[in-house]
Amino acid sequence: MAGSSSGGTEGAGDGKSRFDDIYDRPDPRAYFGRLAPLEYEIPHHAQPVFRRVAAERAALDDGRPHRPAVLDVCCSYGINAALLNHDVTLAEMYERYTSPACRTMSTAELAARDKEFYAERRRPDAVPAFGLDVSAPAVHYALEVGLLDAAFTDDLEQGSPGPGLNRALAEVGLITLTGGGSYVTARTFTALLDGVRRPVWISTFVLRTVSYRPIVRALAAHGLSTTVDASRTYPQRLFTDQQERQYAVAAVRALGGDPAGREEAGRFHTLHYESRPDTP
Repeated sequence: MAGSSSGGTEGAGDGKSRFDDIYDRPDPRAYFGRLAPLEYEIPHHAQPVFRRVAAERAALDDGRPHRPAVLDVCCSYGINAALLNHDVTLAEMYERYTSPACRTMSTAELAARDKEFYAERRRPDAVPAFGLDVSAPAVHYALEVGLLDAAFTDDLEQGSPGPGLNRALAEVGLITLTGGGSYVTARTFTALLDGVRRPVWISTFVLRTVSYRPIVRALAAHGLSTTVDASRTYPQRLFTDQQERQYAVAAVRALGGDPAGREEAGRFHTLHYESRPDTP
């Protein structure tokens, strides 16, 4: 999850940098400040995709009285929920949270301003948004400022959903993910799908350095078929150093991909996977 890369530091482990320290802050300023120089951009690419998929899923009559909720896995400070349900861009969020004005505010002042900021930009087609991340400070901030309607810190890599998440899963119709493909496994998706009550679609952006096949198999066991256009990739961010670049190039090649023009050019790239029920 966004905060689940515990036990690592930048350049540690398998060669991919870790950013644990930006997820345990009480507000998102460190998150945007650290990632801005790396041009972290995958939420920007996911924004129109998630809006389209959420609208398609909401239009599906599944016999339930309320609109299906979107559950964003590894949600951190509610970035995807902000982009999904509000007239705001990722570039505007970078500008906002790295501005001199924001840097001088207390967390309480920033939260009050954010609550007003996002309320004014709430889209009329906004859908219920739930968040899941092991970082309690991150999800609590997203909940406080109104980006999330419900937030959970259950670590599904280690255990089963608690009572609160179990209740929320009954309303989930779409699961999204952009930043956690390196940290969550089929265990998390299996735990989620074991608890859902509505037909669930899944839309994910996963680094090409990671094999998604085990998750595809787990989804298939729950009646979901997965599609991907392997010819189209979405840039995630710049590499932090040469070591990370070498790791990514080697990992992509090991999985049968071609890093030319993508990872070799200096950025992580993702693939977009869509999973839907075999039958409507």
